[in-house]
Amino acid sequence: MDKHSKHLSASERRAVTVESVVELAGSKNPSEITTAAIAKHMHVTQGALFRHFANKDAIWQATMEWVAERLLARVDRSAQGIESALGAMEAMFMSHVEFVAEHPGVPRMIFGELQRAESTAAKRMVQTLIQRYGERLHRLIERGKSSGELSASLDSEAAAMLFIGTIQGLVMQSLLDGDVERIRRDAPRAFAIYRRGIETSS
Repeated sequence: MDKHSKHLSASERRAVTVESVVELAGSKNPSEITTAAIAKHMHVTQGALFRHFANKDAIWQATMEWVAERLLARVDRSAQGIESALGAMEAMFMSHVEFVAEHPGVPRMIFGELQRAESTAAKRMVQTLIQRYGERLHRLIERGKSSGELSASLDSEAAAMLFIGTIQGLVMQSLLDGDVERIRRDAPRAFAIYRRGIETSS
């Protein structure tokens, strides 16, 4: 946070807090990110944080809302105007990969929330994000089946699940290697294999 941060409005302060959490998650285990660590990263006191958020869970919920809003907006923009269902799906796949490469802390946080046994607002937001993403894919897959691009017998639900799962696999591999650039390198090859599995045989 810059030296003029004390002049930020309440909404700007909340946005900067969320961005700080995403940055911290890129280098730390999200479960170890405390409000003290967030405040230190922002060069403010914990009291300043709690003037804008009731507690840590509220910060996490706002962060997951930030992720959902930006990721869905990005994949929507990438597919806009592309007539081919497969072309639109490839654009979504690559834009999602780029989002992860730019914000490596995001998948760490998502995986962390999904592993929590209890139901939290942040976990429910992640579940909603995955549901809304899947609905977008399902519509595209059905469009591809109608146009003949995709096999009429294709299991749309499984194809959507595999699309998301392929990205998750790429993310896990890049995290294991500690090499965020790997996801960019591997994504085109992974999508090519996925594409061959769902497109109509020539």
